[in-house]
Amino acid sequence: LLAASQGSGVEDMAEVRGQPTARRALEVAAAGGHHTLMCGPPGAGKSMLARRLPTILPPPSIEEAIEFTSVHSIAGLNRSGALMTERPFRAPHHSASGAGLIGGGSTPSPGEISLAHRGVLFLDELPEFPAQVLNQLREPLEDGRLTIARAGRSLSFPSCFILVAAMNPCPCGYHATGMRACSCSDQALSRYRTRLSGPLLDRIDIHVGVARIEYRELSAKEPAEPSATVRARVVAARRRRSLMQAAGGEPGLTAEAEALLARAALHMALSGRAMKRVAAVARTIAHLSASDEVGPGHLAEALGYRRPDELAL
Repeated sequence: LLAASQGSGVEDMAEVRGQPTARRALEVAAAGGHHTLMCGPPGAGKSMLARRLPTILPPPSIEEAIEFTSVHSIAGLNRSGALMTERPFRAPHHSASGAGLIGGGSTPSPGEISLAHRGVLFLDELPEFPAQVLNQLREPLEDGRLTIARAGRSLSFPSCFILVAAMNPCPCGYHATGMRACSCSDQALSRYRTRLSGPLLDRIDIHVGVARIEYRELSAKEPAEPSATVRARVVAARRRRSLMQAAGGEPGLTAEAEALLARAALHMALSGRAMKRVAAVARTIAHLSASDEVGPGHLAEALGYRRPDELAL
C-alpha cells in the first residue's frame, strides 16, 4: 500500500452529524466495494457523506495507483507523469456532455466514468443524468470496464469504481419528508422515478434513505467518529476477506440465513442478480463483525439496504 493517507485533507467523517444509518451504509460500501444510492431531501447531507467516502477507503496499492495514473495520463490529466497516490474522486455534473461522462472523441479517450477507476464516482441528482449515460453505467457496474465503439472499432477502458449516487425523493425534493408540502403531481413523481431503470437499480447494492438532521444533532458538542477509526475497520474487513479467499472460501450462510433469504426473495420479488448482491453485502457485514459465517442478523441488515425507507425509491 502507498504511504499517502486517504482523507489527509480537511474532509472527515467526524464532521458528519447524525445519520447513523447512512454512515453505516458507507462503511459497508467501503469494506465491500458496494455501489450505493442515497435518497433524501435537499440539505440532508448526501453530498457531504459521499465526499467523505474516500476518507474511509484503504490507501491504494502500487498496482492500483499505476492503473488509475495511467488512465489519467491517457486523458491528458497527469501532465507531470508522477504516480498518483490518492484514489480518484470524480463528481461530474448531470449537465456534462455525454463524451465528457462516457468518453469519446475521434480518438476515444476516457470520460468521467473511467477516470473514477479504483476510486469513487459520485453522481448527484442521479435521475437528471441523460438516459444514455445511465445505460452505459450498467457495463462498468457489472464488469468493471467500459467499452466505447467509434468508427467501426471499439476501445475498452478500466472502470472499476464504487458508485455513490444521490437523489431527491421527488422533483421538488420534499415528498414524504415532513419538511414542507410536496408540490409534485403523481405523474411528475412517477416520471421522475422511472428515469432509473430496474436493471440499473438492480446493480446498486445499497439503497439508503438520508433524512433531515434535527437541530439537537447538529448542535451536539461531542464529535462524531472520525474517518481514521472507520477506515481501520474497513481495512480489517478487507484483510479478513482476502485471507479467507486465499484459503479458498468465503463466509457461508447459516441455515437460518438461507431460509430468510428464500422468504425475502419471494416477498420482495428479488431477481437472481439481486439475491447474489444481497448475499455479497451480507458477507461484507460478516467480515466487518469478524464472523466466520453469515447469520440471519447479517442478512437482515443486507436486505434492509435493498428496500429503502419512505425517503427512498
